[in-house]
Amino acid sequence: MNYADTVQDLSPALTALRLLAVDFAQLPAPTERISPIVPKELDLSLHGDLGAFEPWRAALGIAREDIDFHTQGDGQTWVLCADTDYAGARVTLYAYGDVLRRTLTLVGGCHAA
Repeated sequence: MNYADTVQDLSPALTALRLLAVDFAQLPAPTERISPIVPKELDLSLHGDLGAFEPWRAALGIAREDIDFHTQGDGQTWVLCADTDYAGARVTLYAYGDVLRRTLTLVGGCHAA
């Protein structure tokens, strides 16, 4: 693994972030993570709004079939995740949102008059 020793070593991820900020300034603001442990990776996280994932997915050119969907937190949180190469970096897009629960109330049953 190649750790970054300088900010310049983070250039792939920083360049991708800069280009995303310019090219897609109108998209919902994500939380960004760049780490010297994985200097060629950029993580974008969207919290509390799964709907914000779709415009980012489309902008990054990620196919719908490449989206991973799972739950976490004892099934209380839905997670969407997908990644792609963009401007020399590996960009991983996450969205987190509450599981949708709908309470069904049966009134009268099947044979109600």
